[in-house]
Amino acid sequence: MTNETQTEMKTGVIRVRNGNQQRPASPSQFRAKRVIGLAALYGVLGILILMPVALVLLSAFTSETPRPGNIHLTNFTFDNFATVFGAGAMRAAGNSVMVGAGASIIALLCGGFLAFVTARTNVPGRKFLYFAGLMPMFLPSFVGALAWGLLGGPNAGLLNILARDLGLSSWLNVYSLPGLIVVLGIYYAPYAFLLIHASLSLMNPDLEEAARVHGAKPHEILRKVTFPLATPAILGSAILIFTLTVENFPVAQMLGSASGIDTLPTYIFRLMNSAPSRGNEAAAVAIALVVVVLVVTAVQRRVISKRTFTTVSGKGLKPSKIDLGWFKIPAVVLGTFYFFITAVLPLLALLFVAMHDSPYISSVLGSISDGKLNFDAFLDVLVKPTVHKATLNSVIVSVLAALIGTLIAFIVSYVVNRTTIPGRAGLGYISMIPLAVPAIVLGLGLLWTWLLIPLPVYGTLTVMVIAFMAAQMPQGFQGASSGILQIHADLEDSAVMSGANRVRAIWRITVPLLRVPLASTFLLLLMLSMRELTVPLFLFTTDTRLLSIIIFDDYENGILQSSAATSVLYCGLIFILAWLAQRFGAKKTTA
Repeated sequence: MTNETQTEMKTGVIRVRNGNQQRPASPSQFRAKRVIGLAALYGVLGILILMPVALVLLSAFTSETPRPGNIHLTNFTFDNFATVFGAGAMRAAGNSVMVGAGASIIALLCGGFLAFVTARTNVPGRKFLYFAGLMPMFLPSFVGALAWGLLGGPNAGLLNILARDLGLSSWLNVYSLPGLIVVLGIYYAPYAFLLIHASLSLMNPDLEEAARVHGAKPHEILRKVTFPLATPAILGSAILIFTLTVENFPVAQMLGSASGIDTLPTYIFRLMNSAPSRGNEAAAVAIALVVVVLVVTAVQRRVISKRTFTTVSGKGLKPSKIDLGWFKIPAVVLGTFYFFITAVLPLLALLFVAMHDSPYISSVLGSISDGKLNFDAFLDVLVKPTVHKATLNSVIVSVLAALIGTLIAFIVSYVVNRTTIPGRAGLGYISMIPLAVPAIVLGLGLLWTWLLIPLPVYGTLTVMVIAFMAAQMPQGFQGASSGILQIHADLEDSAVMSGANRVRAIWRITVPLLRVPLASTFLLLLMLSMRELTVPLFLFTTDTRLLSIIIFDDYENGILQSSAATSVLYCGLIFILAWLAQRFGAKKTTA
């Protein structure tokens, strides 16, 4: 091996032409490029994430809320943190922990089960079960909360009214802590499904075959080989779902606040909307939450770093299916039941309320038999110019935020997980910060940021795209990282040894191998953007309203029929976008 080749392998090979000859970049040139690239990534994440958080941090330690033209680095105080240890905040924190833990367990059970049976077993109807695993993403959590509020209200819930029609007593109350946990759990299960499915799809079955040859039983193979190899995806899903459900504001506001159950986001919301506003104390509560989640994220990275989870190498991938035996039919039944309670039943409730001539219903069976159903609410929604504009805004913002967000997440994840550049780990921690910052507070920080930065983007769709990219950076980073951790670096290094430069090797080797996880990440970010409600609440104007804001405004104003009709159309639009993404990007994930 020549000295030049050795230098190329060591530095990653950067070739420049000098006449008809090529020469590798010197180590000093390569180090300079690495430093510049790392600084650029820190700059992007700094503007996207650190600056909004810094403004929230400043607010937590001062007596004045920062705003354009009125930012002072004086009047520092710790008085705001007294609220953190008050009875209201402690009660809200306890509720948040219970909600996050309970919803994470339910989501991992539902999403992990569907991911396993669709990716690695011979269960019949795998395409349907894959669709069932994704289906709740077409029904945003706040729309699901609206639907389950219509279904499971203690007095006026449709299921309770139907029970009384049949001579039974009321039996369901979703306006409770268990109701809040279950609704959040079933609607956040697709996060676990997508990440774990991508991990299981990439898993080389050689280790399982070796265990089987040595006499291990199927359940031992699953417990000792399959699930341990999927640990990064499972842990990443758990952290992701825990933090997302803890910071969820719309569902907690719709189902929890109605029965006096505060979580940290609704408590912060009440602080910010009290008279006078207590924004500084709200920021202090948010900072305490940031510290807790950063510790949890650090623990996750420490657990993962102790072992290797590489399962894809140059030896080739031979996916195999596990025979479920007698459990095939029960698996299909469980998947179908999940599909029914997350999609069919809520959509039927929204359709029923939207088609009924009055939002006040005394008998479900009587309403159907008396012919009180019509399509007037749908016709009213379809001719509204505000709905037309909000639909176009939602599509533009979601597609751009998902595309650019996936690209940035891949670059950051590659630098963190595949390179040895000093200081790279900080990018991973910065990328995870939005998970710890409640969306309602991050939205406020983004509002201050883009009012302060002298660029004319506030009040445009551009600031919406930027805000969505910032809010969803953790999901993109986790999705890209779980795939990169399973791709062995030898494949890419082989291309470099054969003469390709590093960028070409990544594009021709690593990116195709990551097609499934990257497509899943794009789909995840697209769905998240379409579902986002809290962050744009601080950034929208009359010209940049989104469909989610139209639905929430109608709900808050008590226009339930219009809110339900718009929700049905909203879910249809999300379904179409997801189908297009599947058609042109993630089609092979069902293989």
